[in-house]
Amino acid sequence: MAASENNIYDFKAIEEKWQQKWLAEKTFKATEDTSRQKYYLLEMFPYPSGRIHMGHVRNYTIGDVVARYKRMKGFNVLHPMGWDSFGLPAENAAIKNKTHPAKWTYENIDYMKTQLQKMGLSYDWDRELATCDPEYYRWEQQFFIEMFKKGLIYQKVTTVNWCETCQTVLANEQVIDGECWRCDNQVALREMNGWFFKITDYTEELLADCETLSGWPEKVLTMQKNWIGKSIGAEVDFPVDASDAVLQIFTTRPDTIFGATFMSIAPEHPLANELCKGTGQEEKVAEFIKRIIVEKQRQKPDEEPEKEGIFTGSYCINPFNNNRIPIYVANFVLMEYGTGAVMAVPAHDQRDFEFAKKYEIPITVVIQPEGDTLDPGAMTEAYEGPGALVNSGEFTGIASAEAKDAITAHAKKNGFGSPRTTYRLRDWGISRQRFWGSPIPMINCTQCGMQPVPEKDLPVLLPTDVTIDTSGKSPLHTLESFYKTTCPACGGEARRETDTMDTFVESSWYFARYTCPDFQEGPLKKEAVNYWLPVDQYIGGVEHAILHLLYARFFTKVLRDLGYLSINEPFKKLLTQGMVIKDGAKMSKSKGNVVDPNVLIDKYGADTVRLFSLFAAPPERDLDWNDQGVEGAFRFLNRIYRFIADNMSTIAADDLSMPAELNTAERTLNRKMHQTIRKVGSDLEERFHFNTAISAVMELANTLFSLTGENTKEPIAPAVIKESLEAILTLLSPMVPHFCEELWTMTGNEHYLKIK
Repeated sequence: MAASENNIYDFKAIEEKWQQKWLAEKTFKATEDTSRQKYYLLEMFPYPSGRIHMGHVRNYTIGDVVARYKRMKGFNVLHPMGWDSFGLPAENAAIKNKTHPAKWTYENIDYMKTQLQKMGLSYDWDRELATCDPEYYRWEQQFFIEMFKKGLIYQKVTTVNWCETCQTVLANEQVIDGECWRCDNQVALREMNGWFFKITDYTEELLADCETLSGWPEKVLTMQKNWIGKSIGAEVDFPVDASDAVLQIFTTRPDTIFGATFMSIAPEHPLANELCKGTGQEEKVAEFIKRIIVEKQRQKPDEEPEKEGIFTGSYCINPFNNNRIPIYVANFVLMEYGTGAVMAVPAHDQRDFEFAKKYEIPITVVIQPEGDTLDPGAMTEAYEGPGALVNSGEFTGIASAEAKDAITAHAKKNGFGSPRTTYRLRDWGISRQRFWGSPIPMINCTQCGMQPVPEKDLPVLLPTDVTIDTSGKSPLHTLESFYKTTCPACGGEARRETDTMDTFVESSWYFARYTCPDFQEGPLKKEAVNYWLPVDQYIGGVEHAILHLLYARFFTKVLRDLGYLSINEPFKKLLTQGMVIKDGAKMSKSKGNVVDPNVLIDKYGADTVRLFSLFAAPPERDLDWNDQGVEGAFRFLNRIYRFIADNMSTIAADDLSMPAELNTAERTLNRKMHQTIRKVGSDLEERFHFNTAISAVMELANTLFSLTGENTKEPIAPAVIKESLEAILTLLSPMVPHFCEELWTMTGNEHYLKIK
C-alpha cells in the first residue's frame, strides 16, 4: 500500500490488509518441530461474555508482544486462544433472553473472536477450543472416571454456601459480604451431598514445588503457600468437665500449654451447641452462633473483625495440670483450621490477650524472656517470643524451643496427645446444581451404588431440547430423558448424576489440550504435550493467583500420575498484570467508567490502542487510564508514518550505501540506535518493561527527527537514515505489528520482520 497523497496514516486500511494476510497465510500456525527451540506463550482465556474490555486488551497485548518477539528471535512459538465457556452468566442470560445457553455462548464467541482478530493478535486460530464443546468435556469426563477409580474422587455431605436465586453452590471466594458474586442476593448455608476432588492427597507436593517456581512472582507463591497453610504442632485432648465429651485442640505452641486459661471454639464446631445444654446459656449461644455465621459470610477476606465470644457454660480440663478451663465460642476461630478448637494462652498470643482483657479472663505467664520478668497485671500486649518456661510443672526451666517437643512427647506417652501437621487446604468441592456445565459421568444404582459411566458411552451430553425457567433450577434434575438410565454393572434401573462440574475444572487442563486440540484417540497426544509443555510464559490477572493456579497445578500432577503428562508443574513463568483504572476505580459497568475498545480501535486503530496500553505502565502495575495518552500514542505513530512517506524517494532507493566514514551527526544517530537496540532487548527479554522499551524507541525517533530537520548542520546519508528507521520498525514491530509491517514493505523490504 502506497502512502496517500497527503501522507495520512490510514490505519483502517493497513490493519485490515495485514489481518487478512496473516489469516490467509496462517502466519502464526504452530507445529511440533524438534529441530527448533519451542516457546509456549499463553494468556488466561476469556469467558465469552459478549465483548472484550480494556482488561482483555491489555492482557492479550502483553502476551502478543512476547509471542511476536520470540518469533522474531527464531523460536517455534505456540500462542493459542480459546473460550472458558461454561458457567452461570450464560445460563442467567439464557433465562433472561429465553434461549439456550449454547446459542448465547457461541454467538458471543463469534463476536469476541472478531474483536480479538481486529487487535491483530498473533493466535494460532486452528487450535481454538471452547470448553462447552462436547469434544472438549468428553475428555474431562474421562479424567473424572479415571480419578474416581484411582480413589481421588468421593462424595460426602457438607455445609455449603447456597444461593437461592442462582440455585447453586458457591465457593467461599464467590461470597462477597455475605452475598452472591453474580446476583448480589443473600447467601445461606445448606447441607448437601456433593462430589470432591482429593486435592489434599497432593498437599505436600503442591507446597514443596512452590520452591521450584522461580519464574513466579513472590507474592503469588506466598498466596499459594498461605492457602495451603501448613502448620506443625501437637494435637491434645481436653476432657469436657462432667461429660464424656472430649475437646480436641491443635496448637503450634505446645510449649505454652500450662498457660491456657480458656478455650476457644469455632461457631461451626460440632460441640458448640452441645456444650451449652443445661447451663442456661442455650439461647444466648444459639443466637450468637447464628449472628456470627452471617457476619463471617459478609466479612471481606482481608477484614479483621473485633474479637468477640460467648461463654458456653461448660469447662474442660487441662490434662497437664488439671486446671478447669472455661470454653468460649469465638468469632475468630476457623473450623477449617486444625480441629476448630484452640487453647487460648493470653500471655503469649496477642489475639487471646485482647480477648482475655475484654472478657476479664485470667492471664498466666509461662514463658519468661531472657533478662526480663513478665508481670501479667502489667502486660500491655502478649509476649510471643522465646524464653524459659515458668509455671509449667516438670518442664519449668526448659527453653521454649526444646519444650515443644518434650511436652508433645509427654502427651503422646500418656495417651492424650500426639504430634500433628495440619493444613488449611481442604478437598475441592466440584458439584454444581446448574445446567450449563460438564455433566458428572456417574450413575447411582440402588443395588450397586455409584457406578462410573462406561467410557464407551462418553461424552454424557447436555440436552439441547431444554428450557431453563426463571427459577434458575437446572432442568437436569427433573428431565427423565436425561436422568433415567440403566446400571452398567447389573443392568437394572438407575439414576444419572444431575450435578455438573465446577467450571474451574475446565480451566485446570485447557493449556494441555491446546497442544493437540484435534486429537481424537485420547485426551492428550503424548508427542505434542512432551514437546510443548510446560507453558513457558503464562499471563493473567492476580485475582486468579490462588484457586485457578492451584487447581491447574493439582490437575497437572494428577494427569502426570495417570500417565498423560511428564511434567510436575504447568507454568514455568507467570506474569500477573495489573488492572485498568479510570477515575480512581477499576473499570466496570457498575461504576460507569468503562472505555469501549471498539470505539478506540475505530477512532485510532488497534496499533495505537496496543501502544498506549503498553506504554502507560509496567505490566505488573495498574494502568491509570488517560485519554491524552491515547492521543499521544496516535501522534507518535503518525509522525513516523509521515517521516517515512515524505522521505520515500530517498530511503527506498536501490543503490543506498553506507558512507566510508560517518560524520558527527551520523555517529550520534548510529550510537543512539545501538543504545536503543540494547535497551529494548534488555527490557523485553528480561523484564517485560514495554513502557521503558517504547520510551527508548521514542527517544531514538526524536534524535532522528532532530538530526534530519530543517536546521540540521550536517547532512545524514540516506543509508544511515534507513538503517535507523529499520531499527525503529523492528523494535516496535511486536508492539504495533500492522504499522511496522506496512512501513517495512513500503521501504523496499520483504515481510516478515525478524530479529537477526
